[in-house]
Amino acid sequence: MTSSEISQEAVFVGANKQNYVSDYNPSNNIIAFGAANNIALWNSLDPNHKGVYYTLKNHQKEVTGVKFIPNTPYLVSIGEDHLVNIWKEDGNVYTHHQTLDDHLHSVTCLAVVNEKVFITGSADHNIIIWVYDEEKKQFTFGEVFQVKSNFYPLTLAIQDVEDDSYLIAIGGTTNNVYIYTFALKDNNVTVLHKSAELTGHEDWVKCLQFVTEEKHKNYILASGGQDRYVRLWRLKLNELIDNSDEDPTKLVLLSNKQYKFDLPSGSRAAFSFEALIMGHDDWVSGLQWHPSCKANHENAKLQLLTCTADTSLMIWEMDVDSGIWVCVNRLGEMSIKGASTATGASGGFWSCLWFIDPKTSEHYVIASGKTGAFRVYKSDNNGQSFESTLGITGAIKDVNDIKWSVDGDYFVATSLDQTTRLYAPWKQDQSVESWHEFARPQIHGYDMICYDNITSTKFVSGGDEKILRVFEMTKSISKLLKNLCGIEVVNENNELPVTASLPVLGLSNKAESQVAQGDSMEDNDNGDANEETADSSDDVLASLTMPPVEEYLQRYTLFPELEKLYGHGYEISCCATSPNGKLIATACKSNSAKHAVIRIFNVAKDYQQSSQVLSGHNLTISSLEFSPNGKYLLAVSRDRQFSLWELINEETAEFKLVELNEKAHSRILWDCSWLPFNVMDYFTTVSRDKQMKIWKVSDNAVELVTSAKLEEPITSVSVYKGGPVANKVVVAVGLEDGSIDVFTFDLNKSELSLVVSFDKSITPSNRIEKLSLSNKLHNGKLLLGVGSKDTSARLYSIDQALFV
Repeated sequence: MTSSEISQEAVFVGANKQNYVSDYNPSNNIIAFGAANNIALWNSLDPNHKGVYYTLKNHQKEVTGVKFIPNTPYLVSIGEDHLVNIWKEDGNVYTHHQTLDDHLHSVTCLAVVNEKVFITGSADHNIIIWVYDEEKKQFTFGEVFQVKSNFYPLTLAIQDVEDDSYLIAIGGTTNNVYIYTFALKDNNVTVLHKSAELTGHEDWVKCLQFVTEEKHKNYILASGGQDRYVRLWRLKLNELIDNSDEDPTKLVLLSNKQYKFDLPSGSRAAFSFEALIMGHDDWVSGLQWHPSCKANHENAKLQLLTCTADTSLMIWEMDVDSGIWVCVNRLGEMSIKGASTATGASGGFWSCLWFIDPKTSEHYVIASGKTGAFRVYKSDNNGQSFESTLGITGAIKDVNDIKWSVDGDYFVATSLDQTTRLYAPWKQDQSVESWHEFARPQIHGYDMICYDNITSTKFVSGGDEKILRVFEMTKSISKLLKNLCGIEVVNENNELPVTASLPVLGLSNKAESQVAQGDSMEDNDNGDANEETADSSDDVLASLTMPPVEEYLQRYTLFPELEKLYGHGYEISCCATSPNGKLIATACKSNSAKHAVIRIFNVAKDYQQSSQVLSGHNLTISSLEFSPNGKYLLAVSRDRQFSLWELINEETAEFKLVELNEKAHSRILWDCSWLPFNVMDYFTTVSRDKQMKIWKVSDNAVELVTSAKLEEPITSVSVYKGGPVANKVVVAVGLEDGSIDVFTFDLNKSELSLVVSFDKSITPSNRIEKLSLSNKLHNGKLLLGVGSKDTSARLYSIDQALFV
């Protein structure tokens, strides 16, 4: 297999909600961030905006932090699986180099300073110093210590001061910042002891960062806490220390109190309180000094970026005249009054980065938040005025379902993070195409489970609730897809709602035009206001020259809800629509035959439920699919059976049972898929018993044609519906370990043949939840959408030359 035959076109995945989740490497402009149990790599300065291009797999649980080690090819990652992984640069990707497993519980924090040493803190109370062994080219255990009993470290900072002397600042589940010192001699940690305890915060300390101030030849430590404040502490050495506080006749105040101690080298050091920065409304979650300070430039700007759970980013600078630190730039959003972390809100920003483009000298501020998206703000050369630009978006929980549009031009994915997302190709010019999230039709209050198209503009989806909901595309999104993607969405009625919004109280997206009419009946002024809102939001999307950023996706890209479909007694498990969009079949979770039924809704009759309930299964039906000609409905279940139903009367939605196969597989059936329209009535089923089987429907009976057994349970299957390729039907299967295999079914010989197994380096790291092949070729390639338990939605292209 060559890279040209199978390629990973796009990866959509959100960042974990952790303070150390991301880091920037100035040597190659790569941003690495934790995404579920993977590490995603993203070139944020890529002019083609390709987004995440690779994921690193070795952690078994959520990644809690990543850091690049300066002046080395190494990347460090920590996770809830107790592991510290070292990765080594290999081209534009990283390969696993080493695993350190001395921690006993989740590793919570991480700090690096140079190529010699880094430190980690864990929920086992331990803080470990790791040292680089030049001979072995590996990191080795240096020293372990605990601050105090029942203290959990949440943040660390490390600074080398002089003659191999190091300072460690530790924050965690107390109000104080603890300072430790140690020396590094011949790869050994010596003279480790607690040197100072900085007091002043009123709640847990969440973030720490050192910066070197060359002008005064000393250091500043910034500490941010859950008390919403940032405190600055100045560290002075030797003759720079002010000894006036040793005069017993002088009153010791907060402003002149000093924390003095000796360094391992014999030098004297002292911390003193420098400034209190206040202005945030919620927990301070991230700190970044100006990039020029960290790079020790001659004309470095002493500025500090703070990000918080109040969804704001602030850049602070000391006023020369007064010495007070003031906010010179505010980014992000205005916080909602009353919605703070203390009231249970999970919102705001969790981490931030600040760097300068080496080519253009433009400043970039990047922050990740509760939705998993990265917001990117780009400034001019001076770093004065910022504007929002394209970032990263993606789900932060399992991606359960993926379906291509009716015409196969774009795909939609649903996730347990309670969102439905629409992904499409942005055609920047003739040669450059990149995939992005163009709409978020549904932001729900329940975890999303399933999705299917009714028409080119309507879809039905089911969440972890007893009802299904029908949505319709807005005029603003159809225009956006046409302008930026060249996709013409054909609507039967030629009338689409302008835009939609989610009411403050409620789960149902409302069309703005509906809201306007309802309000205008009571108050004409309100009606006019809402109509202006609809027009203005339409104009916002119409003026875009690039895909919408996170702020727009949340506010302006919702689809209005048309109908709710009731009838099931338990949470929805799957749904499917007939090829002509006239029928919707649904099923729900069940552990008895009473609820393991299929309900049919007639779209043509205002979504009326059919009086006939299709029963026969004993446990949850896991997947449903209509045949391409609309003649049959296939259901597979956890009870190891499949049922085949023939549509007798479309007007009354009447079905006849063709077969209930009790010996289809020996384990749970996870998925099914029909072969293309121009092939006889064949379908495939896949199961936990690791088998894929091809079945043929003939003379009101079903017979087994062929089967294939794989090494892992098969969790999803998708057949290319565009027709046979070289007289062969293409079948893609996804496995429980994240592997993807592509088979062909030879129509003449009735044989299944494995054509290609995807390279493990580009497949998801966890169970494949859903596969979906587009029903049309794109530049001679088949496009495969993949939703996984590792929270990613991925897009692969497969060259059709493989099947010839």
